[in-house]
Amino acid sequence: MFARSLMRWPLLALAAVAGTLHAAEAQVAVAANFAEPIKAVAAVLEKTTGHTLQITVGATGRLYAQIKNGAPFDVLLSADTRTPAQLETDGLAQPGSRFTYATGKLVLWSADTTRVDAQGAVLKTNGFRKLAIANPKTAPYGAASVEVMDKLGLSAALTPKLVQGESIGQTYNFAYTGNAEIAFVAMSQVLEGGRLKGGSMWVVPQNLYAPIQQDAVLLKRAARNEAALALMKLLQSPNIKDLIRSYGYDI
Repeated sequence: MFARSLMRWPLLALAAVAGTLHAAEAQVAVAANFAEPIKAVAAVLEKTTGHTLQITVGATGRLYAQIKNGAPFDVLLSADTRTPAQLETDGLAQPGSRFTYATGKLVLWSADTTRVDAQGAVLKTNGFRKLAIANPKTAPYGAASVEVMDKLGLSAALTPKLVQGESIGQTYNFAYTGNAEIAFVAMSQVLEGGRLKGGSMWVVPQNLYAPIQQDAVLLKRAARNEAALALMKLLQSPNIKDLIRSYGYDI
């Protein structure tokens, strides 16, 4: 029995080496709000399959422009549904590969633990100089922020105080560093393990903005990329859906 056990070890080692040799890599364009979750997803992918991801984070509109200009991405994890659909129309995405991997939530956040109240009433006061939002032309969370201000009837009052980030990631950094006292950001940016990492926030009621449905799509060049195909499959698995929920998304 002992001898048989010893004989198995070389076979197991060969299997591990073979798995490594067949591991693939995918280039993934990721909307900035999903920057932290994708790191966790990539770790699970590598642990379970050996495949790795090279991740580029940015505003959805800018990522779309890069893809149109020939950037070698295999997968787009967008912050909207329109952009992946447009890539299908453009003939740049694999037909039938698109699905919603998350629905985002918008929050008003400050690094100051006392600045933002639970009802968002701070927006109606003069208790701040700058409010950061993402560029509404390229970032869906920025467009949602504008929609919220419009529905609250505060656009005229708040416009002089606005500073724009090129992505929701830069917008968060404006507030994190104090260059803006408050910011509209993605809930996923301020949660860790399902809890607020720091500062103060108002969870914006979802009747104040259109649902931020976020679609993934496989790009044409990745039809046979094993890492890209494995990522698309993994994003739809129950365990990964639970992980995504822990960052404050709906599924």
